[in-house]
Amino acid sequence: MRVGVPREIKPNEHRVGLPPTAVREYVAHGHEVIVETAAGEGAGYADQDYERAGAAIAPDAAAVFSQAQLIVKVKEPQAVEWARLTPDHILFTYLHLAPDPAQTEGLLASGCAAIAYETVTDRAGGLPLLAPMSEVAGRIAVFSAGETLLKHNGGMGLLLSGVPGVRPARICVLGGGVVGMNAARMAAGLGAEVVVLERSIPRMRELDDMFLGRVLTRYSTLDAVEEEVLRADVVIGAVLTAGAAAPKLVRREHLARMKPGSVLVDVSIDQGGCFETSRPTTHADPTYVVDGVVHYCVANMPGAAPRTSSEALVHATLPFGLALADRGLEALRDDPHLARGLNVLKGELTHPAVARALGRTSVDPYGVWQA
Repeated sequence: MRVGVPREIKPNEHRVGLPPTAVREYVAHGHEVIVETAAGEGAGYADQDYERAGAAIAPDAAAVFSQAQLIVKVKEPQAVEWARLTPDHILFTYLHLAPDPAQTEGLLASGCAAIAYETVTDRAGGLPLLAPMSEVAGRIAVFSAGETLLKHNGGMGLLLSGVPGVRPARICVLGGGVVGMNAARMAAGLGAEVVVLERSIPRMRELDDMFLGRVLTRYSTLDAVEEEVLRADVVIGAVLTAGAAAPKLVRREHLARMKPGSVLVDVSIDQGGCFETSRPTTHADPTYVVDGVVHYCVANMPGAAPRTSSEALVHATLPFGLALADRGLEALRDDPHLARGLNVLKGELTHPAVARALGRTSVDPYGVWQA
């Protein structure tokens, strides 16, 4: 199969779908890989690195899309990319369709098969292709919160770690999954006071054992969320419902009662955000203020560390990508976990949670294949 790697064009996005090491693996499987010139430059990979790995370098994205059958990306396709997709394409990337009806319409109109990293599952019920970026985002969220708390960045002027005799910041993490656990680990390691709100009692036990009491866990009720959000200097939103829009846990009315200059970091922004006042921002202009509370809602937080993120992501995606290159859509029949990544096929939505979030109906993909 011909595998295409276009350059990411979302603002401030420097990751790349396949580093050269992964290209070599595809070539070893007998596939042809076509990489857009400078696609890996932001992550530190030169065109020559790709050529040494066996890739052909294409002059632009149009050449990649016209020649390749499997398109491997990182972020959701932008409008100009929807127009380049055809029914002959398999798109393998993050999609986050639930809060994005425009992208959904573009993919449906293209007729392509679109497989979303964030809805591929594993035997334990986890999301293995979301996990590496969740790890990066959870850690970056704490660094970003610490910077945003500083006075010159609009925060209250509080040092995250404190100093002897002066209290550290209190960080409330909403959600104890991969993002929340990594955020709690970084925050506690920097000396902050940390509380994680979670609804899974087994997960709270795991966190308690992991952090040996260094991080407080609380069962997430409406009362607990409100109490901890109002006490916090930083709130990190780390909730996820696979394929669906994130629940709004912090309401507009909470903001007026929060500490002036406190910080909200919404890692759930790709799925619509878990704060009512969230809207996507970029690394170039990451924050805005509502009712005295600073919001950090960058929609591609891992893009700030493109080298680390690209390598971590491909370690997770590579086996699935090779399966698609080796067998095409038949790979979905062989692997029910990969099949759960299928969101769009031949102009139809195929993931029930995504469809519900968009107020639409989904179809059985096997019926569409046979049509």
